[in-house]
Amino acid sequence: MTLWARIEVAGLPRVGMVEGDTIRLHAGTLFEPGTATGETAAVAEAKWLTPVEPTKMVALWNNFRAAAEKNGWAIPAEPLTFIKTPNSFAAHEQPVAVPKAYDGRVAYEGELGIVIGKTCSAVPVAEAAGCILGYTCVNDITAMELLQRDPSFPQWTRAKNFDGFGAFGPVVATGLDPAALVVRTLVNGRERQNYRVDDMIFPPAELVSRISRDMTLVRGDVIACGTSLGVLPMKAGTVVEVAIEGIGTLRNRYG
Repeated sequence: MTLWARIEVAGLPRVGMVEGDTIRLHAGTLFEPGTATGETAAVAEAKWLTPVEPTKMVALWNNFRAAAEKNGWAIPAEPLTFIKTPNSFAAHEQPVAVPKAYDGRVAYEGELGIVIGKTCSAVPVAEAAGCILGYTCVNDITAMELLQRDPSFPQWTRAKNFDGFGAFGPVVATGLDPAALVVRTLVNGRERQNYRVDDMIFPPAELVSRISRDMTLVRGDVIACGTSLGVLPMKAGTVVEVAIEGIGTLRNRYG
C-alpha cells in the first residue's frame, strides 16, 4: 500500500509519497510519479492540495444497507447518483465557508472516495478494478433544507455544490482492499459515524462499471460511495474529520 499526496511547495503543486511524518517528493504527477527527487516535506507543515483535480465527483445516494433499512428506503435497482462540481472541492485542512445565500441546516457525510486512474467508458465489471487508481476520504456536505424546499423540483445540484461542499483527501491510497475498510466520522472529536464499507449495495468495481455506462470517467475523477448512519447537522465552527484506517484522516473546519 502506498499513500500519495499533492502539496504546494514554493508556490507550485508537487506530488509526494507519504511515509510516516515525511512526504518524499517525486518529479512527476500522481498518475506518473517518476523518480524521487530526494526532497522532503514535513506532513505537519505541508500545505495540502486535493490529491487529484477531478473534472467531476459522482456521488451516491442510498448505497448502504444499514441506512436503507433504518430509514425504510427500498434497495435501489441501480446506483442513484448526482454530480458535485469542481467549485465544491476542498483539500485537507482547508476551511469550508458557511454559504452566504443559505442559512438552514448543513450536514456532514463521511464517505469513501474512489479515484479513477484511467479514462473509461462502458467498462465491464471484471475490468473496472483496473480503472481504479486508489481510494481517498470524502466529506460530502449537504444543505439539508434545500433538497425538498420546492416541492416541484428536488434541488440536488444547489444543495450539494456550495463552495467547499466536496472536501476530499488528504491522500490517495493505492494497493488496498476497500472491502476491509471502515469509515469513521468525528465531529469536534466525537465519533458520529462508524460503518463498514462492505455494507455497500453497489461496491467500488460495480460502481465504476455502471457509472461509466452513463458517462465517461476521466483520469482523476472521484466517485463518492455514499454514506451510512450517523449523519447530523453541524454548526459554524465545527471540525469534521473523516478517518479511514489505511488511508488517513481528512480534516476540515466548517465556518
